[in-house]
Amino acid sequence: MGRKRTPGLYKRGEFWHIDKYICGKRFRGSTQTGDLEEAEKYLARQSELVRQAQIYGVRPKRQFREAATKYLLENQNNKHIQEKAWVLKDLDKYIGELPLESIHMGNLQTFIQKRKEDGVKSRTINYALQLIRHMLNLAATEWLDEYGMTWLVTAPKIKLLIEYDKRKPYPLSWKEQEEFFGELPLHLRRLALFAVNTGCRDQEICNLRWEWEIKTPEGSVFVIPGERVKNREDRLVVLNHTAKQVIEEVRGQHPEYVFTYKGHPFYRMMTMAWRRARLRVGLPLVRVHDLKHTFGRRLRSAGVNFEDRQDLLGHKSGRITTHYSSVELRNLITAANKVCGENNQSSPTLTLIRTGNFTSPHKIPTMNILGNSEMASNA
Repeated sequence: MGRKRTPGLYKRGEFWHIDKYICGKRFRGSTQTGDLEEAEKYLARQSELVRQAQIYGVRPKRQFREAATKYLLENQNNKHIQEKAWVLKDLDKYIGELPLESIHMGNLQTFIQKRKEDGVKSRTINYALQLIRHMLNLAATEWLDEYGMTWLVTAPKIKLLIEYDKRKPYPLSWKEQEEFFGELPLHLRRLALFAVNTGCRDQEICNLRWEWEIKTPEGSVFVIPGERVKNREDRLVVLNHTAKQVIEEVRGQHPEYVFTYKGHPFYRMMTMAWRRARLRVGLPLVRVHDLKHTFGRRLRSAGVNFEDRQDLLGHKSGRITTHYSSVELRNLITAANKVCGENNQSSPTLTLIRTGNFTSPHKIPTMNILGNSEMASNA
């Protein structure tokens, strides 16, 4: 006859499971083993952890994997949750089984080094490190266990990398814009034209909704709710002549989203078609965000004052940037119209000071100062 098993253990499928009251609290779960002796050892360890926590206030050790699962469950409605899930899945291979209090820059070096070897930029690695730091801070301040204790006493310090490899913004010349946009398919060209004439970010454009459009005596504008904006402030989007024309071209195509492709909203502007188009015109590194910088640079070149530039670009300013008089709104529309494509020949000379060859970033840097006439022939 086999020996008697420990009370509280029962076999279900191939694994032993626990269903037992420990110090007055019911504890249930799989031991993840089919070996009775291992299951009993696991139960004994769990019993001791519960006893230590309840009697002596000793926090149970929790793995990074547990924290990642909790974070994903609590943030299912976050618009970037899928991206964060992929980051956490990658991190799990390196620190998934580590206790939260044991995570530090030392045992993150393997992950960091592997990402660098894969050619990943420091900014992208920092995104993962920021996510780790945020989760550890939640574990130390907000996440409470069944005993009313935070998961961590204090959060380990996670330092971000210095972004030496961060690429500087690249505002396009009119000639570069004409050539690049000409290579984009119509649905992407519209998005790009809207971006370079409003200064909106990628996700602000991809998620733009008709319900955010407001008709005014001066024309229509969009007000993007703060939860959809990077700086968490409501974003006023002023339409100049070109942006307004783009809006009218897509009006009526979809009942909810302004920009769609085959009946569905865009996930991002940086598609394969974008990458192929920039290669064909010799601008292999042009990003969507460079269109925002182009808009801002052109506003400054056209003499638009600093406050109006802030409002047009949606920068955080401390002012209420969605409450304007008719005169103020008219001035913003006038300012935005100074950088319309049809006005570029008469706009003030745009001088770009560029270091290095954009298409060959590893060449010895040279300084190029281009005016409008030079851009037309050399860009």
